[in-house]
Amino acid sequence: MVDYSFTYEQEMLRKSLIEFGKKEIEPRLEKIEKEKRIPEELIKKMADLNILGMCVSPVYGGVGADPVTAGIVAEELGKADSSCSLGVFFLVPCVYSYLVEKYGSEEVKNEFLPKVVKGEAFIGVATTEPDAGSDLASMRTTIVRDGDFYVVNGEKQYISGVREVLEKTGGFVTLAKSKPELGTRGMTLFFLPLSLPGISVSYLEELGREGVSWGGFTMENVRIPKHYLLGEENRGFYIIHEGYEFARALIALVCVGAAFRSLENAISYMKTREVFGRKVAVYEAIQFRLAEHYTKLEAVRELAYKALWMYWKEQKEKKFSRFEVSKAAAMAKMLAPVWAFEAINDAMQWQGAFGYSKDCQEQKALRGVRSYSLAEGSTEIMKLIVAREILGKEWLAYK
Repeated sequence: MVDYSFTYEQEMLRKSLIEFGKKEIEPRLEKIEKEKRIPEELIKKMADLNILGMCVSPVYGGVGADPVTAGIVAEELGKADSSCSLGVFFLVPCVYSYLVEKYGSEEVKNEFLPKVVKGEAFIGVATTEPDAGSDLASMRTTIVRDGDFYVVNGEKQYISGVREVLEKTGGFVTLAKSKPELGTRGMTLFFLPLSLPGISVSYLEELGREGVSWGGFTMENVRIPKHYLLGEENRGFYIIHEGYEFARALIALVCVGAAFRSLENAISYMKTREVFGRKVAVYEAIQFRLAEHYTKLEAVRELAYKALWMYWKEQKEKKFSRFEVSKAAAMAKMLAPVWAFEAINDAMQWQGAFGYSKDCQEQKALRGVRSYSLAEGSTEIMKLIVAREILGKEWLAYK
């Protein structure tokens, strides 16, 4: 048997996060939903707990956490805030600040990473466009070298954290075509602060995850210094997938955390509510569904932690190939939002009319996890990735 149990330190972190959730997060959930933002005092407390940008190395003020430890935080934040707002606020800067540290210049790292870990900056990802989501080859944004600068034109849409970047500081790990004739082999990754001239911002109203903003921006002849480049020119497509894989596994754990919390809430309700003279929890049909949901969530939870462990082994030791890691992360991301949604939906059903009310926390969870069937690659794309690794690249439905 492979021993992949959590360390003592990781278990202590989980315990502290459970306490933090009850004391600091849950009392603020209604405020987050009403004001559609995460209160600054809560962000400060998260920074004091050393969980913001936690994979950033100590050189830039972080704790240099490994992905499995980040997964523990993602899962517990999903339980404490089942709307997934805090999950987004945690996982997006966690993943993409790691990518900035790995591929960014010292100028960019020194300017932004120390602020991320203090909660004073937000680093997000901007690859999606109005007509290009999972199909990155269809994007239209371009980047052209001009001396010591690059000139960017295009539009990004459906992006998390736009307001947070504008109100604090930070920017987005952004992808554009540098050699359009080469398709995905001609894409370049760069860091884009929204404070640069030529950027116009817009906002969208999201179905769930309302504590974090959602929107887009257009770029018209935006000039970025060459030190904002991330990695080498024309290697952006390959680099961004390192972020996607990390994010997909964390997303799976946010979904699992939210779903487990919904089942806990439903169980408490069913043990006290009577129907036809018997507690709801005694009915076999409900027990069987509960057993199925719990088992599925436990299984996908294991998949997600395995993907994070493999990710770190590949990053540090090259123990696995990039494609093996991609498959593992896709498996977890493929299943987690769907199974979590089904479990939460049943948890609402088991609570009767109350389950349909806004006083029931599960309606927030349902809206939150629904987003993750699309974010960081749709469920259908996850299936294509897994099938690609099973069958071989020659059987791809797209070229």
